[in-house]
Amino acid sequence: MEMIEFTGMPYQRPDMERYAQAHRTAIAALKGAKTYEEARKAYFDLQQEGEKVYTMFSLAHVRNTLDTRDDYYDGEMAWLREQNANMIPLFKELEKVFVSSPFRPDFEKEFGKQLLKLTDASLKTADERVIQDTIRAGQLTQQYQKDSAMAQTEFRGESCNFYGLLKHMESPDRGERKEAFLAWAKLYESISPKLDEQYTELVRLRTKMAKTLGFPSYTELAYLQRSRFDYTPEDVAVFRQGILETVTPAVAELRERQRKRLGLDSLRFYDESLIFPGGNADPEGTAEELVAKAQRMYREMSAETGEFFDFMVRYRLFDLETRPGKRMGGYMTSFPGYKAPFIFSNFNGTSADVDVLTHEAGHAFQGYLAMRSIPLEELTGSTAEINEIHSMSMEHFAYPWMPLFFGDRSEEYITAHLIGALTVLPYMCCVDEFQHRVYAEPEMDAMARRAVWREIERKYMPWRDYDGVEFLEQGGFWMQKQHIFLYPFYYIDYALAQMCAFQYYGRMKTDREQAWKDYLRLCRAGGTKGYFELLQEGNLLNPFRPGTVAESVGHVIAELRARY
Repeated sequence: MEMIEFTGMPYQRPDMERYAQAHRTAIAALKGAKTYEEARKAYFDLQQEGEKVYTMFSLAHVRNTLDTRDDYYDGEMAWLREQNANMIPLFKELEKVFVSSPFRPDFEKEFGKQLLKLTDASLKTADERVIQDTIRAGQLTQQYQKDSAMAQTEFRGESCNFYGLLKHMESPDRGERKEAFLAWAKLYESISPKLDEQYTELVRLRTKMAKTLGFPSYTELAYLQRSRFDYTPEDVAVFRQGILETVTPAVAELRERQRKRLGLDSLRFYDESLIFPGGNADPEGTAEELVAKAQRMYREMSAETGEFFDFMVRYRLFDLETRPGKRMGGYMTSFPGYKAPFIFSNFNGTSADVDVLTHEAGHAFQGYLAMRSIPLEELTGSTAEINEIHSMSMEHFAYPWMPLFFGDRSEEYITAHLIGALTVLPYMCCVDEFQHRVYAEPEMDAMARRAVWREIERKYMPWRDYDGVEFLEQGGFWMQKQHIFLYPFYYIDYALAQMCAFQYYGRMKTDREQAWKDYLRLCRAGGTKGYFELLQEGNLLNPFRPGTVAESVGHVIAELRARY
């Protein structure tokens, strides 16, 4: 496809019958192949057809999230999910032929063992018996996105969504922070019956699918779906314990320093986001101006990042500002037919806007590199715990350019960013342990889930004080994390990745050039290898190894004691 600006990219409903026929052709060709060259050609011919389909899928997804009220793209996403689910029997037939091909060793020799590992796993996680449940789960997640995006409240004469309230929750005026917090909590409480109902059905559907496929619980199925071949839930529990023992006490110390710095008798939840009494450092400039500053930063950072961000700007491959009806959160996706990444965000006038231009741009940079160097689409990206190293490390690599965005308050931003990177780790453990508990007891009702959340929260975040707000004191805070609904078990990945990003940050202080080379090598490798192999590729320590958590965060804790 010839590259054009995002807004001009034409969407056309993909011809799924043609795509199905392409699978039948590939199946026949793989079965009849007499040479590796013939089998390889069949594989790449199908990939070419798939690029067209998934480019349209990605376009529909992005436009649906840009405005969840748009009935056309809402309908397209429902249709596409149904069509994709109905393709499961053909996907499975193709995979069976591929993994049993006499040319499997040739594919492994050229592209590595990871490709076939992914295919072997896919055979165990998809089946025509779960088609209808898969379709229903897609409907529920789509409805969740719409319900959360449409939630609005009045705050001081202004109509605000969740993101609109966050800026007020960082105000130096404690009264404003509390008022915004109460409005935020009330807004979640108002839609909580819907969210509870959706999640209850999702948990039971996912559990049913797992049982149908022969798994003892959804947890085992989810780990395989997430391509977690190198570690188990037991390993993750050990990692969480490392966070509990090393990071939770350090964060408790930081929260006490914060309380004293802010001059408060007690630190409430609505105080946690205010790092400095005079207010947090906010970026200077409009969205367009911030993008221009980011372009200068990436041009100066390296030749590779400069080329990448110039491409993003040239083709307007982002939508950054929040507005009514827009889905919450931020993400990076890609349009494979154009070899183009895309960044979605909800700017709100806080430092989080700059975090997007580093975090999501880290994802996009890796995708830009890999799509131009790795011939197999399946291997351009890795698993989430590797992908998040790309993004989180970029946040730290960008520190020298923060004066562009924050002027003379850049050091305050870096301090706040480091505090945020450290203090969020226990929360990530809460989200992960919560999901392990929920899927171990899938019949748990909504109020029992809330009680479990509050119990876990008190363990990892004993400082958390909701100032008597009943909805949150009962455990309602869990439902503000969209990953729990949309991407089960995808959140501890951020904590695992932050360990590695902190390792790179530590090396930046002594040998930035070598740290960048290691990072670049990891980005270029995409998903061509397994998790542990990619850590070695990037010269990184294994987070599950005893002592890695303490070694990774120790220098950050020491720096924050000096800074704050």
